[in-house]
Amino acid sequence: MALSTSTMALALLSSLSLLLPSALGGVICEDLPQDVCAFAVSSMSKRCVLESMPQSGKKTVYQCKTSDVEVNNLSNWIETDGCVHACGVDRKTVGISSDSLMEPRVTQQICASACYMNCPNIVDLYSNLAAGEGVFLPDLCEAQRVNPRRAMVELLSSGADVAEAPAPSSDFA
Repeated sequence: MALSTSTMALALLSSLSLLLPSALGGVICEDLPQDVCAFAVSSMSKRCVLESMPQSGKKTVYQCKTSDVEVNNLSNWIETDGCVHACGVDRKTVGISSDSLMEPRVTQQICASACYMNCPNIVDLYSNLAAGEGVFLPDLCEAQRVNPRRAMVELLSSGADVAEAPAPSSDFA
């Protein structure tokens, strides 16, 4: 009898430990609805990502998942509608990809001061995506201001070294 009581207590404690971060307001990607998933950061400082799951003969299902992409100095973050709008990004974005940097409209909005100076989470994401392509986001933004049509082509063909591109200095808290 004592064994089953302690087993039940252990099971209850384990269950509560899984629910505790959510109860305390921590962001758990898998618990987020689709409309706030993209650009969110979990309580473990991992980016949340919207994934599509095709169903045979049925409508595609979308689910929020925790990615392997870590974010420095930020956790428990759900991006504001204001920043989503200012940066020209879409909450229905599936996955994390640098492909959108090839769209002049997206790059222009990310580089606009309304986004670049006020939305450090999105700027950090796109800085790292650009760095993965060998591009320093501030250089891309400068090229965008000078000649938007040729900015990405010139920077991608420049052979720039891959560097960690810092976001503008700002406290997330």
